[in-house]
Amino acid sequence: MEQTSCEPCWSLLIERGKDGMKIANELLILELEALTNRARTRFLARLLNEPSSTRLVYRPSSIFVSVAVTELHELLMELLKSSFLPSFPANTPPKPRKLNKPPPPKVLCCLKPDPWSPRSGKNLEKPKPIHKTPKNPLSDDDARSIIKAKARYLSALRRNQGSRVQTPKWIKRTPEQMVQYLEDDRNGHMYGRHVVAAIKRVRSTSKLREGEYDMREVMGSFVAKLTFKEMCVVLKEQKSWRQLSYRPSVIAYTVVLRAYGQIGKIKLAEETFLEMLEAGCEPDEIACGTMLCSYARWGRHKAMLSFYSALQDRGILLPLHVFNFMLSSLQKNSLHRDVVHVWQKMIEQGVSPNHFTYTVVISSLVKAGMVEEALVIFHEMKNLGFVPDEATYSLLIRLNCKNGEKDKALHLYKDMKSHDKVPSHFTCASLLALYYRTADYVNARSLFTEMEKHGVIADETIYGLMIRIYGKLGLYEDAVRTFSEIERSGQLSDEKTYATMAQVHINFGNFGKASDLMERMRSKNISFSRFSCIVQLECCILKGDIASAENAFRAISKTGPADATSCKDMLNLYARLGLLEKAIAFVEQLRKDQIDFNEELFVIVLEVYCKGGMLREVEQLIVLYSVRETFKNIPFVRTFFMVMYGQCNGSNDHENFFEPSGQSGALAVELMLTLCLAARNEKKMKGKVELLLDTKIGESVGNRMISKFAQESDMLNTVYLYELMIRNGCKIEDAARASIISLYGKQKKLKQAEEVFFDGFGSAKDLYSSMIDAYVTCGRVQNAYLFFKEQTTQGHSLGAVAISKLVKALTSCGKHDESEKVISYCLNLNLELDTVAYNTFLKAKLEAGKLRSAISIYERMLNLKISPSIYTYNTMISVYGKLTNFDKVVEMFELAQSMGMTLDEKTYTNMICHYGKAGKVNEAAALFNKMLEDGIKPGQMSYNIMINVYAADGLYKEAEKLLLSMQKNNCRPNSQTYLLLIRAYTRGFQYSEAEKVIDAMQREGISVSCGHFNFLILAYAKSGSIGEAERIYRKIISTGLMPDLKSKSMMLRTYVDFGLVEQGIRFYESECRLMRPNWFLSSAAVHLYRSVGEELQADEILNAMNDLGATFLSNLKIGTRT
Repeated sequence: MEQTSCEPCWSLLIERGKDGMKIANELLILELEALTNRARTRFLARLLNEPSSTRLVYRPSSIFVSVAVTELHELLMELLKSSFLPSFPANTPPKPRKLNKPPPPKVLCCLKPDPWSPRSGKNLEKPKPIHKTPKNPLSDDDARSIIKAKARYLSALRRNQGSRVQTPKWIKRTPEQMVQYLEDDRNGHMYGRHVVAAIKRVRSTSKLREGEYDMREVMGSFVAKLTFKEMCVVLKEQKSWRQLSYRPSVIAYTVVLRAYGQIGKIKLAEETFLEMLEAGCEPDEIACGTMLCSYARWGRHKAMLSFYSALQDRGILLPLHVFNFMLSSLQKNSLHRDVVHVWQKMIEQGVSPNHFTYTVVISSLVKAGMVEEALVIFHEMKNLGFVPDEATYSLLIRLNCKNGEKDKALHLYKDMKSHDKVPSHFTCASLLALYYRTADYVNARSLFTEMEKHGVIADETIYGLMIRIYGKLGLYEDAVRTFSEIERSGQLSDEKTYATMAQVHINFGNFGKASDLMERMRSKNISFSRFSCIVQLECCILKGDIASAENAFRAISKTGPADATSCKDMLNLYARLGLLEKAIAFVEQLRKDQIDFNEELFVIVLEVYCKGGMLREVEQLIVLYSVRETFKNIPFVRTFFMVMYGQCNGSNDHENFFEPSGQSGALAVELMLTLCLAARNEKKMKGKVELLLDTKIGESVGNRMISKFAQESDMLNTVYLYELMIRNGCKIEDAARASIISLYGKQKKLKQAEEVFFDGFGSAKDLYSSMIDAYVTCGRVQNAYLFFKEQTTQGHSLGAVAISKLVKALTSCGKHDESEKVISYCLNLNLELDTVAYNTFLKAKLEAGKLRSAISIYERMLNLKISPSIYTYNTMISVYGKLTNFDKVVEMFELAQSMGMTLDEKTYTNMICHYGKAGKVNEAAALFNKMLEDGIKPGQMSYNIMINVYAADGLYKEAEKLLLSMQKNNCRPNSQTYLLLIRAYTRGFQYSEAEKVIDAMQREGISVSCGHFNFLILAYAKSGSIGEAERIYRKIISTGLMPDLKSKSMMLRTYVDFGLVEQGIRFYESECRLMRPNWFLSSAAVHLYRSVGEELQADEILNAMNDLGATFLSNLKIGTRT
């Protein structure tokens, strides 16, 4: 039997009184842990069964009682849950009853036998069956019920995990967790080795007296290793130990504060800190710093600052890392003013900052707008030997770039590079934006090079700036390439990048691409900003799409009041399209919305009113704006107001007033004349017009307005103002007269044009040019030539423009002799001609077939040092191509490239055609691909020429691919395209595919001609497939077409070559006899008839040929291919 070590000394401890009972309690707790279950139960039972006298002397402590009760409860439950308890029989044999003894008390036990225990005897609790014997007794002694009952039992145990659990709880661990589990020696233990060691270390201090140990040293090696849960376990043991011998220590409280701070239990940390104060522990800088770091970590900044203020009152000096923690937390939450406050307090307390402190403080000073202070701290940081990091440099560089301090920003960037700091993309973006604003594109290009050198990865912002800079430098291809790089990298998402690229397209005149780009942006559901809407408006205005422009303007208005530039662009669009009523309604809406007018918008609005003859509105507008501070000192407003309401008595007064006003005076007079013409029925307007035209500036403006009205095809105002000026004795300038002649020519009023020319005969070249243009427009090219001869006979020089127009018109009409005389006249007299005139001469010589003469004109052009244009080289490529001088063709093309000229589609197509004629298919294909790489979109003609090059060599697969590419690029093939494809198939011996093309054309409704069938007829005839050739010929007729001369000639030639005389005669008689005699058909018929002895028929046909002068082919042989 086991005995406890406490039993021998039990009575001795009790006799020692209160101290003895305290020691007994401690020993009992320790001994209980070392006993087995049976010995522990017996010991506790004996203790609780002590006599009352002993219990009165010994009073167990609350700790001991709780331990004892817990031990007894656990032992009892283990006994009750044991599955190995014997099952009590239902009917135990009765004991003999003794009369002198009371019956034993009944023990009621809640234990029931396990459902899987073997059955012995009868179970009284089991309900009796209805019948003595069950109807279907189980042969396995109810085994299935036992199995199911056991399963339910185990399931209930698993659900009720806890201290009473009887089945182990399986834990799924990862391999790494299992390794750690084994390293901690957790197998079969509740805690790991380091937790058990910490508990033992804590308990070991109970043997020492107070002051013999330092808790910091005791727990120092465990604090960093323990998790929060493990720390709680150790503290629980320490708490039990502390009830006996612990004295409060600031170190232990600091450890607890740190643990609470790590998991965010701020309230518990505050309670612990108050408990520490109540316990008489004075917090040191470490405990206070721990509390401050907890506040900072979890964003309790108000509490942190209040706590810090209280520490200042106590005079506690915090370490540097606590200040850094506080400053970093405040800065992350954008509390920059608080950062500056803590920084100032830190400096006042004499704490020396480090590199991290300076970095955080400079950042907060910059973000708080304290620029000067930030620069002071920055220089102080450098003076102390700290090298700022790239982020600090970047922040200051961005600040100076934003404020326009270019020199300071570049100085900082240079200083950063001296420390071998690689600039970030933020720094590069700031510098690029600065260079763009200051138009310093040279440094921008050098920065691009540095970015590539250092491997700086550009983001979408930098790419957008690069696109803008390339656009300003005129590097359109580089801008397009950069945009493509953004798209390929997947960074394209910002609407500003789309809008920037669209604006570059607009600046280079490619508003179609700009419009497509904006549509792509809309299809991707990218929201439009105000800037994007403005770009879209500009694009729509350039396209002349009035509906889209109005929608874009409405979108701008939704983002805020419309800007003056957008309003001006809309009014200019209305004016360009002649939509005066829409312009007036637009102006009324602007005034209703109270849009602020600048000077330009004010002038355009006034012009709209003047064109509409709205005298009252003009008066209201000029009176309203002439009194405003921003408008009353503008020269135009003062001039127009004087013209409108001035009290000048004559033209001299007006002359004296307009003379110093300059351009603004001319504009005011022009608008006033416009108003007078539109409101000419007003009495006061008539006198004002005559008064204005009497002045020099009025006469000049009148001539300019005549030209303007003529360009706008405003015949009514042009003629009215012209006649009015003639009546007032004004001098009509040659430019105005030429405009009227051109207008009359467009209106087919040649007589009036001649009257204007001869009434005010002048010597200006514009008059000759407009007069020849009028003759050509009216279809009187011969009259234009006679006019040229008449004027040159009189010794007048018509000028390069007039001569160029005349030569072009004569060439177009096929009057090559007259064109040759005009060219010879100009060259013989060595007239001063420009590039356009020489190009016209070259084209005329090419059309007339005088190729050597064209070459001499080109050489003369070079000798006179007149710069050729791309049109010149295109013409010369055609000239040398007709001369089959392929080397010169290539030389002209390479010369055009070396001159830096932008090659157009016509140049490429011309060269591809000549490569094809020379049989150089690979070179032609390479040139076609280069055209695509240069961004030139081939047209229908370019595709057809390239397909023809492939067809000539029978490369039908390449032709098929090119056709698919053509359709993919939204270029619709025409009948000629399919004709060339059929040629490619027949040259490649793919006759069935060629026939399928014809069938597909018929299905798609594309017109089919005899030429499409002729390629197949010829191909079948060459291969000897006479029957297939005849079938194709019949198919021509079945499609509703009439076979042409070429179809009939090929069929008859086939019969002749293969010696099919009878078939040939039948074909001639059925298909060709009624036709007009043809030299081949008739010759073939003569030979066919003679071969069968029908000389009479042959002579008849031969006589008909002689009557028409047709040549007889005597060398034609029958059966050459039999």
